[in-house]
Amino acid sequence: MDSEFHTFLAALVVGVLATLFMDLWALFQSRILKLPVANFALVGRWLGGMARGRFVHDNIGDAVSVQGEMALGWLFHYLTGVVYAALLIAITGPDWLMEPTIMPAIAVGLGTLAAPFLIMQPAFGFGIAASRTPRPGRARMLSAMAHGAFAIGLYLGGWLWSVLTGAIG
Repeated sequence: MDSEFHTFLAALVVGVLATLFMDLWALFQSRILKLPVANFALVGRWLGGMARGRFVHDNIGDAVSVQGEMALGWLFHYLTGVVYAALLIAITGPDWLMEPTIMPAIAVGLGTLAAPFLIMQPAFGFGIAASRTPRPGRARMLSAMAHGAFAIGLYLGGWLWSVLTGAIG
């Protein structure tokens, strides 16, 4: 198999699996721990607003909803997971896919917190690192938990990729 295609396919699989692990964590967090989880409709609303020239909101919850915002938000969520997996592979090199280690996955996974803290939350009107929310510390903790789950998912996705490709190849 062509090495670029192999790397692309690996990033796709690892990214989707890592994002799925993050979402399974969110389900546990919501149903068992009774903690709030991300609302991807707001992500879709933000993206839809960009198409209309609106990049920053006073409060994204008060913004006009966008047709298909939930689907758009979820699609963006998974595409972002794939991009972050590709970033992990680019940083570590494709050899990481043969013998994944957890520390690079944790570093990249937790590094992805920069996106919500510095881009999305301010653009949603929530301030840098949720500083304008009623409970910023709690919001930060929930973001860190979600991205920590994503980090573990990156490692598990890499491990599964190595097992499957080792068994097949």
